[in-house]
Amino acid sequence: MISLSVLALTFGVVLLAELPDKTALAGLVLGTRYRASHVFAGVAAAFLLHVALAVAAGSVLTLLPQRVVQALTGALFLGGAVMLLRKKDDDEEEIRRPGDQSFWKVAGTGFMLILVAEFGDLTQIMTANLAARYDDPLSVGLGAVLALWTVAGLGIAGGKALMRRVPLGLITRIAALLMLALGVWSLWEAAA
Repeated sequence: MISLSVLALTFGVVLLAELPDKTALAGLVLGTRYRASHVFAGVAAAFLLHVALAVAAGSVLTLLPQRVVQALTGALFLGGAVMLLRKKDDDEEEIRRPGDQSFWKVAGTGFMLILVAEFGDLTQIMTANLAARYDDPLSVGLGAVLALWTVAGLGIAGGKALMRRVPLGLITRIAALLMLALGVWSLWEAAA
């Protein structure tokens, strides 16, 4: 059964953490050069694979004693908060235009770009942490993939407009504060 509270929490945390990431910029660049639906198909498939791997890793963590899992997830959330607060804005990477704009070429470009760029990324680690913390892989996986698809869609369709209206630094600080709160909460529960 899907827990709407776990799904919503995962969606919010992953969305805020991914918005200032290079993925939104990559989606924006790809979306300005190629057909948006083709780009989204490739990016969405890559994110689905990343979430499945993260949820599987998080599910393995649930085999450990609960206090150990809480302490690990707390420490990883605190580390993620520090990473977000120390993060420097990445420059947009130039992405080579493939020779043709067929669905498979464009979707493949989007898929490979995200597959490589996001492997071991903060949001993938956060998704594994949330899966371990809540022992609800379906809710966490669904929340994470919907958040990542939302960011990809925003980046592809309107990333420039969003970044003009909402400062990237504010989004990053909100995501860091949420991760800090989750980290402190997890460590408090581990110590209790």
